[in-house]
Amino acid sequence: MGLRENAAAAAGRTLDDEQHDSPAAPEDAPPAPDPMADYEPGDDDPDMVPVHLAWLRVRKDVRAIGKGELYNGGGTRFNFRGVDTVVNTFGPVTLKHGINILPVGVEAEYRDTTSKGGTKMHEATVRVTWQIIGPMGDTFPMLLKTQGEALDSADKATAKAQSVALRVLLLTGGLTPTHDKDPDASYAERGNEAPVRLAESYRDEILNKKTSQGRLQQIGYELGNLRMLNSKVKNETGEWETLDDLGQRIYKERAAGGGA
Repeated sequence: MGLRENAAAAAGRTLDDEQHDSPAAPEDAPPAPDPMADYEPGDDDPDMVPVHLAWLRVRKDVRAIGKGELYNGGGTRFNFRGVDTVVNTFGPVTLKHGINILPVGVEAEYRDTTSKGGTKMHEATVRVTWQIIGPMGDTFPMLLKTQGEALDSADKATAKAQSVALRVLLLTGGLTPTHDKDPDASYAERGNEAPVRLAESYRDEILNKKTSQGRLQQIGYELGNLRMLNSKVKNETGEWETLDDLGQRIYKERAAGGGA
């Protein structure tokens, strides 16, 4: 007699009694009811289409976002698409098509650092997991992850980094072009009256102690336009260094020394 038979006999029962009293195995549970089954869209509500079609409509409406903002500081000058510009563009369009974009997870790392001016800064690097929900309540089959980093002297580094991660999501997930003219789209032969300066010529001017900090910033802008920032030259110690690194190093040295 097995263990089950012994236990049943001790209780004055048989296995047939236990099997008879046991509840029947539950059948497969029916599917959960559709929360949108009885929903009737109003006049101002988005079309009830799957999330991938709604997102495609968002992309069609956004079209492009140009680099209309300018950063000019520390010898660096460039155009960019800021967080506010991107969110202000996507916000009304996602609302129109019933798209919700929610952060469902944030991983953050922090470190303390110091700015060039000596200000103590807090740096945050975040990895945000996003979920895109369509007007019918369905979602993309995968969660999307983007990263962002930011510096702040107070308590805003995390919020700034998350905003950057959102900008990356919208621009990358939306394949949002700038429609700026490709710098390689046209080519003009330079005349003899305006010869291109050699990298060594810029090096000599950067190292010249009479070159002002203002001129060093201007040189950085010129090198950027000429695509010579990564040109390598031998510096004052005979080591190879890019013009960009050389210019920034000399600028910082003269700023620390109180140069004009």
